[in-house]
Amino acid sequence: MEQKRKPEAHSLKTRVQERKGLKRKLEAAAAGDKEEEHKVREISSSPSPSPLPCSDSFATQINHQNLTIEVATQVDILNSTFSWNESHRASAKRATHVLAELAKNEEVVNIIVDGGAVTALVKHLQAPPFISDDDESAPKPFEHEVEKGSAFALGLLAVKPEHQQLIVDAGALSHLVDLLKRQTHGSNSRAVNSVIRRAADAITNLAHENSNIKTRVRLEGGIPPLVELLEFTDTKVQRAAAGALRTLAFKNDENKNQIVECNALPTLILMLRSEDAAIHYEAVGVIGNLVHSSPNIKKDVLQAGALQPVIGLLSSLCSESQREAALLLGQFAATDSDCKVHIVQRGAVRPLIEMLQSPDLQLREMAAFALGRLAQDTHNQAGIAHNGGLQPLLKLLDSKNGSLQHNAAFALYGLADNEDNVSDFIKVGGIQKLQDGEFIVQATKDCVAKTLKRLEEKVHGRVLSHLLYLMRVGEKVIQRRVSLALAHLCSPDDQRTIFIDNNGLESLVGLLGSANVKQQLDGSAALYKLANKASSLSPMDAAPPSPTPQVYLGEQYVNSATLSDVTFLVEGRRFYAHRIALLASSDAFRAMFDGGYREKDARDIEIPNIRWEVFELMMRFIYTGSVDVTLDIAQDLLRAADQYLLEGLKRLCEYAIAQDVSLENVSTMYELSENFHAMSLRDICILFILEHFEKLSERPGHAHLIQCIIPEIRNYFTRALTKSNHQRNSNHL
Repeated sequence: MEQKRKPEAHSLKTRVQERKGLKRKLEAAAAGDKEEEHKVREISSSPSPSPLPCSDSFATQINHQNLTIEVATQVDILNSTFSWNESHRASAKRATHVLAELAKNEEVVNIIVDGGAVTALVKHLQAPPFISDDDESAPKPFEHEVEKGSAFALGLLAVKPEHQQLIVDAGALSHLVDLLKRQTHGSNSRAVNSVIRRAADAITNLAHENSNIKTRVRLEGGIPPLVELLEFTDTKVQRAAAGALRTLAFKNDENKNQIVECNALPTLILMLRSEDAAIHYEAVGVIGNLVHSSPNIKKDVLQAGALQPVIGLLSSLCSESQREAALLLGQFAATDSDCKVHIVQRGAVRPLIEMLQSPDLQLREMAAFALGRLAQDTHNQAGIAHNGGLQPLLKLLDSKNGSLQHNAAFALYGLADNEDNVSDFIKVGGIQKLQDGEFIVQATKDCVAKTLKRLEEKVHGRVLSHLLYLMRVGEKVIQRRVSLALAHLCSPDDQRTIFIDNNGLESLVGLLGSANVKQQLDGSAALYKLANKASSLSPMDAAPPSPTPQVYLGEQYVNSATLSDVTFLVEGRRFYAHRIALLASSDAFRAMFDGGYREKDARDIEIPNIRWEVFELMMRFIYTGSVDVTLDIAQDLLRAADQYLLEGLKRLCEYAIAQDVSLENVSTMYELSENFHAMSLRDICILFILEHFEKLSERPGHAHLIQCIIPEIRNYFTRALTKSNHQRNSNHL
């Protein structure tokens, strides 16, 4: 069954499935008068159905080059036997049978049509004329049989869309409609039943996906007799009539209205309760096509009492009926909120949830579609989750079918609107499922993003209290899922309460040391998200100012002998300096000149282990408060800044080095930060490791690095979450 989508509520685009009129898959009559039961071909993946392959059919027994001759022979017989002569009738019956057998092979259909069979077959859709009045009372050999064979053959030829209009233009429709009325002119014999059924099937195939022919059937008066046939005693005729009405109703408002005006609804609703699966399948299909995009008819159908029998079909042993019923309930649910509630109250939820776990892909898709519509009502949302709908819907997100995946995502979007479902989402791992899913179409990605946003907006008040309770008393797996989810969903204002006061941080940090790689990745992603939510934890985006406000001597005094009272010897070269500038710059120089060190009174002070370029940049910072730190000198300058306790210069160096952190060197950079107490660089390395955890995990030495930094990660978040919370409290004051 082909499906189309239309926009859903809340600006989400989800696919709403439409039914296409069904083409009949026709089978040959068996030996004698016994006919095999016709079957219905679903239009699901291919644009149009094809007849059954004919492995044992008549067509395979005839050499291909003789097919044209065979077709011509049968056409000649039909053209020369249009009379009540018994031998003529027997020959015509045989000819229609041969052509029908040949037409079962789709590759032969064009040869049959090109051979002129259409006109000949259409001619035999009607009874031959009587030569005199006495002939009317004479026996009528093979009465109805030739017409049945012709209708059957034409129905098979109409399987190919390119032949539909040719058959109609040859005048087939008016004769087929007349055949539908034969039950009013004679007894309900098997022959009459068969010809009516074949006529209805032929109309089904002729009108399939052809709006012009659908309209022609109505104009030829075909709808009223088809509606009458719904009450026919022969169930095969009922099915055939319903199948034709189903096709005629698809995307044709005038046909829909006439079917309803002919009072088809009461009979169709009775058919929904039939024990015969083929009967209720066709009936629910007709109703589905009637209500689609027709709010008034939908209202009429509900008022006529269709709701409960449709819900009953959800438990049918016929999967096709289940699928059609689920689709129809989804359409009913779009009517208004009351209808959504009534559907749930009448017992639809449990069978729909069971259908989510069916091996039939289309059945799962239709169940998800119906539940998605029902989940747009607040009361239904909790009921669907309470009855176990969450997990099977989440599982459907793994589907490789875009339509099924989207219908499941839309249903979850509805369920996320109810506060009572938030903890259930989290307990079953729904947040990770939504975050990790690989979604096929953009509309599904947008829907999932809105679902996560909807859940995030609800994590406060009693929802948060319940989640914190689960963190304290729940099983370890639940505690872990809650911590992971809250890292992504919680407000920054609640971070300290969750992760410090209620030990959520320990749960996340513990995942980094897990032997399970997926848990490690989940933990690192959660911690990185947590860090980004705390504004004070963001990586440095700009070079920070010096932490100690002071007055600088200025550029002109850098390495200037003017007023110099101390000289440094660096790599054998003199560097002129001024004690007042050095004393103001750091505790290291204050200790050097005010303490008991020998440099206190020395005129020349030797500086070992520092290159001239590094020392000059360090002194320039002391005199001006700023320098351009390039990557090639940053590490040496960091070492010097740490040695002489120049915190402002250290920050500048850390910022420069941080721009070069990569997968290849992050371990080295982290060691560098540890060696020189570079707190900002260490924090940046931690964030980098968390952000790129998956790629780093593929590199040698990763496990050792993680074990080494876990204590610092814990300290980092403890410090940062406490600090960020204090900052927000200060801002509120």
